[in-house]
Amino acid sequence: MRRVRARISTLPEPRRILSWLYLGRVALAAGIFVAAAWTWRDVAPQTTLAATLVLVATAVFTTGSAWWTHLQRRPPGRNFLYFQVLFDALLVTSVVHLTGGGQSSFAPLYVLVVVEAAVTLPILGGLLIGVLASILYFTDVALSAHAVDATVFLQCGLFTTVALVTGYLGDRLRQTGAVLGEVETELQRLRLDTDDVLAGIATGILTVDGEGRLAYANPAAEELLSADLDPWIGRPVLAHLDRLAPGLGKVIGETLERREPVRRHETPEQDDGTVLGVSTTVLERSDPPSVTAIFQDITERKRMESLRRRAERLEAVADLSASLAHEIRNPLASIRSATEQLTGDGMDPEDREVLRDLVVRESDRLSRLLTEFLDFARVKVRSSEELHVGGLVKRALDLVRTHPHADGRELRFEVDESAAAALVSGDEDLLHRAVLNLALNAVQWAGPGGAAEVALDVVESDILSTALEYTRAVRIRVSDSGPGVPEEDAEHVFDPFFTLRPGGTGLGLALVQRAAEAHGGAVFVDEPRRGWSTTFTLYLPEWRNGGVAVSAGEDEPADGKERET
Repeated sequence: MRRVRARISTLPEPRRILSWLYLGRVALAAGIFVAAAWTWRDVAPQTTLAATLVLVATAVFTTGSAWWTHLQRRPPGRNFLYFQVLFDALLVTSVVHLTGGGQSSFAPLYVLVVVEAAVTLPILGGLLIGVLASILYFTDVALSAHAVDATVFLQCGLFTTVALVTGYLGDRLRQTGAVLGEVETELQRLRLDTDDVLAGIATGILTVDGEGRLAYANPAAEELLSADLDPWIGRPVLAHLDRLAPGLGKVIGETLERREPVRRHETPEQDDGTVLGVSTTVLERSDPPSVTAIFQDITERKRMESLRRRAERLEAVADLSASLAHEIRNPLASIRSATEQLTGDGMDPEDREVLRDLVVRESDRLSRLLTEFLDFARVKVRSSEELHVGGLVKRALDLVRTHPHADGRELRFEVDESAAAALVSGDEDLLHRAVLNLALNAVQWAGPGGAAEVALDVVESDILSTALEYTRAVRIRVSDSGPGVPEEDAEHVFDPFFTLRPGGTGLGLALVQRAAEAHGGAVFVDEPRRGWSTTFTLYLPEWRNGGVAVSAGEDEPADGKERET
């Protein structure tokens, strides 16, 4: 699979510089020859002869040089480059001499020779050529019939100055070119290594640019999608990806639009039963950013998870049955023993009264246990509607405050501005019982003189679901000042019939967990908030369909924060 590559600018190669040098040199010599031939009647015969010799020498030398560098493909060494520059210095001197010496208009050609030396030779060589050009020009003028005046010295100084400046710039240019060459070589090696790695892994990788066009796909991606993606390089591909794996193009498109990565996403089951697990990453190097999708075939893993969940459910049913039988057996044994004693003769009236009270108390305990168990067993979303979370929580807390276990406890309610109008979709009765159980559990553990607080806000999180629309969640945090949850018991507090509170049935928090799961939410024992010993956190997906502001004094709190006691 090919990928779109960015072009990296590099310095001209020495062979390319020599090509332009050969062309310019031959053009100069040919021009001088043509000029001499055109005016042969007006110039001395020796001048025409000299122009001819210059042309022949230039042709022979340049042809030999081109044969060495371009036909034989030999690298131009340092001595080779020195010869090139020296020949051009002599050629320019010849041209200047033939065209008038000190009066020649071709004297500035020495500058080109100096620049040539600066580009092709080390800085010291460039300086020497600058000095040589000055000497040659001065000597030619001195040996000719023209007088050596200030202009000649000024031109010689100019040649030396140009040699200094261009030599310095040429040296810096070569150093920069060397560094760029090393970087490019390293990048090329890294690219080859990366290509080998991407081609060898079993995970599919796709990169789509900011316009939704395919930029890269590794062989595993083509294998997982059973498609040849090479023809789609540089073309819009999201719709085609959705045809190959429903949901894949959509999640990439959502990432492009929101510029937020997706950590986990599962595509719907395809006709052959295949399910892909997808995560995306936003690459900010380009504008608009591109997106890379990484995906795997998780069909077998899903099946194994399904089998594991089935086994866990069966195990949970067995544990639940054993716990329920244990909870029922003890009261029944007490009732049976008391009944046997009550039916006997000769019992003291005071003992008989004690046994009657025991039978009633244990019967009430059994009744309460079975009632709570039925509530736990019947957890189900029977009807779903839009619910104002602030009002729902407030009504549950009002009921908790009337409970006998709330006497002497302080119960506060805090609503963040983000949750003032938050809505959820669900069964009002079921969510009411969930919040009620969390708050009642908090005041029970807070103890006399203790305090509990319920805090409500909305957070951005993908903790609830792999689907993109569940990134905002309503968070209900219930904290108390009780003794806290021992670390070794934290993972069991939501198990049915597990309780650390004397007289508890162990079904209240289990009901909360079932209610949260039934609404696509989750409940955890979190790190305690500052100032509290225990914090339970209930997450529910926010229903994004507008909302009613929470008003103070009513079921719905007012906008902003409200604190109640």
